[in-house]
Amino acid sequence: MIANRGEIALRIIRTCKEMGIKTVAVYSTADKESLHVRFADEAVCIGPPSSTLSYLNMPSLIAAAEITNADAIHPGYGFLSENAEFSRICQENGIKFIGASPEMINQMGDKASAKATMIAAGVPCIPGSVGLLDSVQQGLKIAAKIKYPVILKATAGGGGRGMRIINSEDEFEKAWNDARTEAKAAFGNDGMYLEKFVVEPRHIEVQIVGDQYGRVCHLSERDCSIQRRHQKLVEEAPSPFMTPELREKMGKAAVAGASSIGYEGVGTIEFLVDANRDFYFMEMNTRIQVEHPVTEEIINYDLIKEQIKVAAGIPISGRNYEPQMHAMECRINAEDPQNGFRPSPGKITTLHIPGGHGVRVDTHVYAGYTIPPNYDSMIAKLITVAQTREECIVKMKRALSEFVVEGVKTTIPFHLKLMDDEQFKAGNFTTKFLESFDFTNL
Repeated sequence: MIANRGEIALRIIRTCKEMGIKTVAVYSTADKESLHVRFADEAVCIGPPSSTLSYLNMPSLIAAAEITNADAIHPGYGFLSENAEFSRICQENGIKFIGASPEMINQMGDKASAKATMIAAGVPCIPGSVGLLDSVQQGLKIAAKIKYPVILKATAGGGGRGMRIINSEDEFEKAWNDARTEAKAAFGNDGMYLEKFVVEPRHIEVQIVGDQYGRVCHLSERDCSIQRRHQKLVEEAPSPFMTPELREKMGKAAVAGASSIGYEGVGTIEFLVDANRDFYFMEMNTRIQVEHPVTEEIINYDLIKEQIKVAAGIPISGRNYEPQMHAMECRINAEDPQNGFRPSPGKITTLHIPGGHGVRVDTHVYAGYTIPPNYDSMIAKLITVAQTREECIVKMKRALSEFVVEGVKTTIPFHLKLMDDEQFKAGNFTTKFLESFDFTNL
């Protein structure tokens, strides 16, 4: 059973079909016309449009698995994919959770404990608090020691919420109060920790796989630096900033970190990399990532298939992979990039999906499909692969120009402009790149 929706649900269904595995789709009433519902062997409605009452409703999901005799649940990404309680409930009900164990999720899901775990494993970490802060005074002391700028982060955070960059002592108390209030509202947890703020870093993540027998390997890296408000928009592999020496160091660190917790499954170790190519552990995602296709394309490897095989107890080869090609992914969101990426739900009146050699589109939408306002605005992922980065960008520009979505606003015009940007083409960008990007005349 796939406890998710949209393109990732369809992506999992396709691999399951190729493996001879029957699938069960679950859906809210808002998604009854979605393609994952049509293409699964069975489909079960689990509630109304609200995520809380459907895709996050654990009793409904377990009931759907039981009535369809599903012996495993794939959570995709988002929703309950990194929820320790859901992983535990699956275990208690004799259903294999295709993901990390509750213990691993707890260890890595709480950013403060994840950092302590990585320090113990010898993985470079950003200087900052050891564990959670217990007061403003403690935070001020640590900030004075590691020097400003610093960043406050919610331990249960994600998507940029519960984060505040602090440039001086005068700003600290207000930032502390604001971040805690935001974190409490968003996650029900106002625990905060403090780190040195790395100015204009790269966001580079290493894909790792671990099996049930203690073997862990890495599948090279992805560069996710093109992002807006901590939301990724473009990802590529390999990183244009990477050197063979840095790849070896980061790969070893990622494997060491995952091995230290006996990691089982497909996951990602995320790093910040500064201008000197010094890298620091940021977080671990114990699930499949949105951007996993770029890794699949550069090493010809089905990561969803690997997840299912690992969950079934099949051992991995244990060898590390080097990139053989260059791949790039543009997230096509139903958003208006000229108006602060405001969501643009509604009916798709016309749709033409690009094709050709080295072009892949992962999507769940079609002409006549109505994008509901209840969920994430991503409607497709456009992936291109070529021998070189330059060829990959040219192919991406061609594919974007063929991609027609009418009826709603999308990020396609932004991506087209980005592909023409000289600094982007030269590989000269950091996580701050879009702060100075011209979003007019898209």
